[in-house]
Amino acid sequence: MTDFEHWMAATQERMEGALARCLPPSSQVPARLHDAMRYAVLGGGKRVRPLLVFAAGELVDARAPALEPPACAVELVHAYSLVHDDLPCMDDDVLRRGKPTVHVEFDYATALLAGDALQTQAFEVLAGSAELGETQRLQMVATLARAAGSRGMCGGQQIDLDAVGQVLSEPELEMMHIHKTGALIRAAVHMGTLAGTPLSAADAGRVDHFAKQAGLLFQVVDDILDATTDTATLGKTAGKDQAADKPTYVSILGLAAARTKARDLLEAALEALSVFGARAARLSALAQFIARRSF
Repeated sequence: MTDFEHWMAATQERMEGALARCLPPSSQVPARLHDAMRYAVLGGGKRVRPLLVFAAGELVDARAPALEPPACAVELVHAYSLVHDDLPCMDDDVLRRGKPTVHVEFDYATALLAGDALQTQAFEVLAGSAELGETQRLQMVATLARAAGSRGMCGGQQIDLDAVGQVLSEPELEMMHIHKTGALIRAAVHMGTLAGTPLSAADAGRVDHFAKQAGLLFQVVDDILDATTDTATLGKTAGKDQAADKPTYVSILGLAAARTKARDLLEAALEALSVFGARAARLSALAQFIARRSF
């Protein structure tokens, strides 16, 4: 294993424990809801957003204990979004991370409540953290709320629903995914930098530009994988977007051009970090890790 692979595996293991600790135990009433929450979060996923929090923290010399709360919070919001995204009223999917989706394993109502509870748990984790200062907690709560709300992830999901059966231009598709996928990725990076020594305005702008490119890269790669990979490998239903007549980078640009787009986004992301040198090594490696899945 490379140094990056060791770091990634160690951080993923650390996050599994941190997430398990911040979720209510199944023994606590209401047990069924807490079971569903833990089912949705634990034992699966690459933890890309928490990894981005930890990697961004290296730019500002943040301590690992101070990075755990924002890393947990962003992953809880991400998990809630997946639970709701899989519901029959949204994407109506039955498979997530290689196992039945929450509404299939439990039921529709429990899945809805589990998503709601995971979202509020995220803000409880941030607000109650003793590892962060008061200003840091407030900034992180505001960052995550903005990224998850109508001007971020939820807004992007609404645009996505409205776009079914429509022909979007590439700029329109990009705008949708800046909100739907990109907002939470940008928030993860930003919260990581809030956990340590403040960046200058110029450096904060460079990091945000990296995060914007990385968020779009993640979505382009997702679209490529949806079109080229089987269900068993993906851990979720392959070809779902095409079957639902949703606009994607592959449907708009074609597969070859989508792969070129991914390479261009990776190059732009890495260029944004070039001024930071070795401090940005983990962030750079994560962007390459995201991109590698499609090449």
